Amino acid sequence: MNNQAATFSRLNITASSHFSFSERVNYLKQFGSHSQSFSTLQPGMQYFDLPGVGYIGYMKKWGSTFVLSNPVADKKDFELILNAFHKKFPNATYIQVSKPVVDILHDKFGMYGTQFGSESTIDLSTWSLKGKKKQILRTAINQAEKSGITIKERFSDDHTREISDAWIKTRKCKSNEIRFLIRPMKMDYKENERHFYAYEDGKAVGFIYFDPIYHNNEIISYVPNISRASAEFKQGLFYTLMTHAMDVFKEEGVPYLDLGLIPLMLAEEIEPQESKVFKKISKLIYEKGNFLYNFKGLVFTKGRFRGEIEKTYCCHKGPLPIRQLASMFKLTQVI
Repeated sequence: MNNQAATFSRLNITASSHFSFSERVNYLKQFGSHSQSFSTLQPGMQYFDLPGVGYIGYMKKWGSTFVLSNPVADKKDFELILNAFHKKFPNATYIQVSKPVVDILHDKFGMYGTQFGSESTIDLSTWSLKGKKKQILRTAINQAEKSGITIKERFSDDHTREISDAWIKTRKCKSNEIRFLIRPMKMDYKENERHFYAYEDGKAVGFIYFDPIYHNNEIISYVPNISRASAEFKQGLFYTLMTHAMDVFKEEGVPYLDLGLIPLMLAEEIEPQESKVFKKISKLIYEKGNFLYNFKGLVFTKGRFRGEIEKTYCCHKGPLPIRQLASMFKLTQVI
């Protein structure tokens, strides 16, 4: 019996194995180091649980299965849980996963691993607003101060839905909030969320919800997963909220801030496991698809923070997963 078979035997895995919610939270706090680990607990998610190892969160749409983020498990167990998941869902598509996951799926199952976008991480220990390249941030903060904007952390909602509904009407996708890739504002599980609100004349005009990122039961970072601003306030309110929160996290000793997904921010080079045609289409969507989503605006906005850039990938079976792409757009409510 090989090592992997012995491990399966030891775990006594059955199709009926399911974690309780508290068990899943325990795995999140121990191994939830991906920027979207917290989002795997969003409503509507289904789970593949491997006792003693961790879990994979996924959703289904139009007959397609979509995994969100890396497995919530120890990195040394990625191959084990991915093998078990692939056995049950051989046609699944994996969204926003890291290179170690790509390498396993490509080497073991011949899957493509095409860049899906980028993520940006900021070392808070060295973070500052100094430098010519951060002038836009300083300008936004100065304008906000002149407008009398104040920032406060709150632990209850303050005109949240009103601000959000007005904000959505100004977006490219006006009918719905994005889901799956961005978890909803209202989640049953809220532990260690951080909410920062901007106020003008005592009224909330914008906010950012930060989700925790864990390693070994400690918060090592936060990610801004929900951000909204009043359509009437145009002067870079996101920058003002972000920099305030970053100063708070830095003071608390939080090591990093993860800016999360920057969709379709792609490197030029083609890696061996990438689909050339899919990457070409992705670049075309970035260039011509701003009517679907403000891809270019997000690249510009998150780029102002000058973080360390890391690629994130989509793993798929065929070189041109058109049906899966359409299903994902529908799942996320982009279309």
